[in-house]
Amino acid sequence: MSAPLSTPVRAALLMLASTFCFGLMAVAIRFASQTLPTLEIAFFRNAFGLLALLPLLLRAGRPLPRTRQLPRYLLRSAIGMGSMLAGFWAIGHLPMAQAISLSYSTPLFVTIAAVLWLNEVVRMRRWAAVFVGFLGVLVVVQPWSHAFSAGSLVAVLAAVLSAVVAIQIKQLSAVDSADTIVFYTYLFWVPLSFVPALFVWQWPQGIAWVWLLATGVFGTGGQLLWTRALKLGDVSALTPISFMQLPIVSLAGWLLFDESLGRTTLIGAAIILAANAYIAHREAVLAQRAATAAPVEAAKPGE
Repeated sequence: MSAPLSTPVRAALLMLASTFCFGLMAVAIRFASQTLPTLEIAFFRNAFGLLALLPLLLRAGRPLPRTRQLPRYLLRSAIGMGSMLAGFWAIGHLPMAQAISLSYSTPLFVTIAAVLWLNEVVRMRRWAAVFVGFLGVLVVVQPWSHAFSAGSLVAVLAAVLSAVVAIQIKQLSAVDSADTIVFYTYLFWVPLSFVPALFVWQWPQGIAWVWLLATGVFGTGGQLLWTRALKLGDVSALTPISFMQLPIVSLAGWLLFDESLGRTTLIGAAIILAANAYIAHREAVLAQRAATAAPVEAAKPGE
């Protein structure tokens, strides 16, 4: 009988599985985009995602999650919908490697948003990493070149809105559990995405249903696996694993859509990922210092 896997190994495997799910979701979105508009793909992704989520939330007769933060969830879901639409459009219309590379700029914007909304203190090292990361974004976008496409700015917009959502989730998680946050997000996403989809509606045909189902199942699966991985492991150790999504979608783009990985995209992606890895490392170091200092502070006499 084999020995049980250690916690770090389980966390790494969960993160790797999450990365594959998100990569497969991107491929399904790209296939679906060949025959269906982005607004409709987003609706079916949310509808099928909610259907995949419900059996997990209702297992063993558990009641549906409750919350007292419905207005916050509505705002979070509306901004998240904007990020989803922009991200889906980018995956469907840009080279896949470029779209995914720019999506990795989200942590850079999160750092800025945390200063503005949460009054977090960011030291010079992390600001330097953010600056280097934005240089990587510029290398991918190439605003100075004839190869520049305004569509690449849509991918950057998706990253900006995703950063705002990350801050909102941090605020919501101070009160609600992860399952509650995911459930109410999907509950709002379905009607929010259905209304605009009606204006461009066309019934999916044949294999398009498979791609739409795959976006919901792989998207929900990726989120659940990602959440559980971060519960078990350190962000600094797991973040580099999530970068495996780039070679996965690059290979898929080459095999399935005859896309080549441009040199500037590769260089820019490497810069962005290196900056993200450093930011994750610094956050882990600071969190460890805070956890170590807390018991010492609590033990001081006369306080």
